[in-house]
Amino acid sequence: MFKSIGVIELKNIPKGVEAADAALKSAGIEMVSAHPSCPGKYEIILTGSISNVTAAVSHVKSKFEGYVIDSSVMGRIDEAVIEALFSTGEGVREGSLGLIETFSASSAIKAADIAVKTARVAIYDLRVSRGMGGKGVVMITGEIGDVSAAVEAGAKHAIDEGMLSSTSVIPAPHEELWQQM
Repeated sequence: MFKSIGVIELKNIPKGVEAADAALKSAGIEMVSAHPSCPGKYEIILTGSISNVTAAVSHVKSKFEGYVIDSSVMGRIDEAVIEALFSTGEGVREGSLGLIETFSASSAIKAADIAVKTARVAIYDLRVSRGMGGKGVVMITGEIGDVSAAVEAGAKHAIDEGMLSSTSVIPAPHEELWQQM
């Protein structure tokens, strides 16, 4: 069970591997994943108590200051976000579709968490980094009012962090679109 999650993105792979080692040695955390991502970035996802994850992320940010692109610590992350992040399936294809695209994985994960906590929506898909030039995108479904509110709330976080790429809300996606996604 995830207690809290920390995400750190670095701009190069060798320093990313070194930062992952430093994070593990700095606090009582567990590594969820650590891997290269597009384009030549390195992404670290940690879990543990909020204080340990915060300490590990802070340690990496201070030690690798010039290499950190983005980072985030999220306590009490919604279980739907964890499921979407580590799932290979896709969500329910019904209702409206909302999308939030960010310039980092960390900001996409945080936007997804905010979105599902804001309104009655489901995460259709959550993709981070790989094959997307290091960007992240969250796709949510539900009633149009809920989807609009969730996209607005998730996007606000990304805007505040300077990480929003784009958003979209599609009230009634065509069936062929659902099939192609």
